[in-house]
Amino acid sequence: MILQIMLLAMLSAIVRPSAAGEGLPDETPAADLRPPAVEAGAPAPGKRVRMVVSAYGKTDVHHALYLPTDWKKGRRYPVIVEYAGNRYGTSLGTVEGSSLGYGISGGRAFIWVCMPYISKDHKRNQLTWWGDLEATVAYCKSVVADVCANYGGDREALFMAGFSRGAIACNYIGLHDDEIAALWRGFICHSHYDGVRDWSGSYSGGDRASAAVRLQRLKGRAQFISHEGSVAETRAYLQQACPQGNFTFQPLSGWGHTDTWVLHDVPERRAVRRWIKDVLESGETGR
Repeated sequence: MILQIMLLAMLSAIVRPSAAGEGLPDETPAADLRPPAVEAGAPAPGKRVRMVVSAYGKTDVHHALYLPTDWKKGRRYPVIVEYAGNRYGTSLGTVEGSSLGYGISGGRAFIWVCMPYISKDHKRNQLTWWGDLEATVAYCKSVVADVCANYGGDREALFMAGFSRGAIACNYIGLHDDEIAALWRGFICHSHYDGVRDWSGSYSGGDRASAAVRLQRLKGRAQFISHEGSVAETRAYLQQACPQGNFTFQPLSGWGHTDTWVLHDVPERRAVRRWIKDVLESGETGR
């Protein structure tokens, strides 16, 4: 019953996320959402706060936690875990600069967590590519456990989302090993996809053979895959690499390389909201 109420509430570069308003097609309605700024202080409904895992307390490594406006202690909420794109051009590549989770939820019914990539020296958030991959994966596992134990995150309703570098991260990080792969109910991958391009010149495991190993850990869980212009390249890749996969493809006509489309009342945002509602109502976890 609680889940149904939350769902009704929700419904009422490579890599450069553009600034709000950049890369919009003609006649796009003005943004009706603006992600709240990250601030200091304790988590509270409607606030987005800077958080630190204790092991990194003396460093600049951090994540951002948003509790929905309808959050109440003792209730369970779906969680969107988001990864940012690379720092490039106008993009900062930071946890503070992400938009997908807020746009998809509208600030209600979902907990939203923006995760860091951890630098190799473990002192800061990595702004380009992966830094220390194992440390990044371990940080994600730790934060997800904390959110579920202390803030009402629903272990049966965890989603990973990402833009550009973050879209690749959905598989590169989210399917890195069996333990982290088992966390997720579904994935939202916007603009790029692990294995479509060969990134082995930029990072270890960026080749198609390595991507295929990660893809085996998906095990039928749902993915919403969107891209500006066309999704044809990713669709063709997955028809070969994972023909039985549970994929929903959504092109964004007229948009540039940006994650800010979810901040506008456009058909593509309505589509991803319907998708996440359907996944939650399906009862299928893929576990």
